[in-house]
Amino acid sequence: MSRIVLASGSPRRKALLESIGLKFEVFRPDVDEGYIPGESPEGYCTRLARTKALAGSRAYPDAVVIAADTIVVIDGQILGKPSGRDDAVRMLKMLEGREHEVITGLAVSYGGNVHVHAEHTAVKFRPLTDGEIRAYVSTGECDDKAGAYAVQGMGSLIVERVRGDYFNVVGLPLCALGGMLEVVGVNLLPA
Repeated sequence: MSRIVLASGSPRRKALLESIGLKFEVFRPDVDEGYIPGESPEGYCTRLARTKALAGSRAYPDAVVIAADTIVVIDGQILGKPSGRDDAVRMLKMLEGREHEVITGLAVSYGGNVHVHAEHTAVKFRPLTDGEIRAYVSTGECDDKAGAYAVQGMGSLIVERVRGDYFNVVGLPLCALGGMLEVVGVNLLPA
């Protein structure tokens, strides 16, 4: 099997790859995550995933490099990671009682080729009071998470429904990734 590198510092992505038994190294790419005016949400997160994968390929030229970027989108607005607790409260107030979209740009780079995919999942929050939002934010779970929540933690108490790939909401759509890895010769479920 080829050497595999995860071009991400996300502990959630690392844990997901470990959960499927993948052996890999971690590389934290240093890329500009700035939004380009006029860029679509899908275009934004797939561009970042591709950029991270290419950075990983430059550092590990003979490896299969996996990279991803996850965003939350509501009313056409991209919600990335909150800048602080007040920003997390603002985001959760936008999401409460409504459905939003989680998009993960996924890139796999190997042998000079980069394969890119965008996974879309719909998530609906239950209605929340201001007190519930502040209590959730005070747990700290919202820190460093797109949209200011984690579906796999205490956030499961505010997520009413997930339509699509649950693992996409955590930050790495594993089924799509498995198919992309097969394309470059990494078969996670050999026949």
